[in-house]
Amino acid sequence: MLRRRLQRWIPKPEAVRANPSLRWLGPLLDRPWLWQPSRRRIAGGAAIGVFFAFAIPVAQILLAAGAAVLLRVHLPTAAGLTLITNPFTAAPLYLAAYGVGVRMIGGDGDAGAAVLGGGAAALVERAADIGAPLFAGLLTFGVVGGALAWVVVHVAWIVSVKLHRRRRSARRAAASRD
Repeated sequence: MLRRRLQRWIPKPEAVRANPSLRWLGPLLDRPWLWQPSRRRIAGGAAIGVFFAFAIPVAQILLAAGAAVLLRVHLPTAAGLTLITNPFTAAPLYLAAYGVGVRMIGGDGDAGAAVLGGGAAALVERAADIGAPLFAGLLTFGVVGGALAWVVVHVAWIVSVKLHRRRRSARRAAASRD
């Protein structure tokens, strides 16, 4: 079942407690509801993790872990899904978010191209032009991505449970025929 598969992938509480960036949570990590893989807790953790992955460019794991503790959702899912944004996905993600932000609030659509061609000096020079559209795009990606993650986890969980029940009833029907 989905719960058993998730328990294999999710780090153990001891491994999370040993992580230096999460030690500040201290005794809060002993709360059992942070580790229970229920549909609602994992969906909430996924939504928080994806939101912070997109919306906040720094300290994502820390903020997602804090929000997971406050909202009583699955901590490993919240912390793990912040890794959607990594050095390989950051540049395309930020360019797409900037494009969305320009369409949302307006702005100079050429500012992003100027930065790509101009290096660090152009980035500092055009930071004010880039900041507002980029922030708007990242926030939009965070909200939409978090909502989508929540829905996808709920749908996947329900489908998994239905398939499991169907297989179990088929096995029972086959066993009763024999």
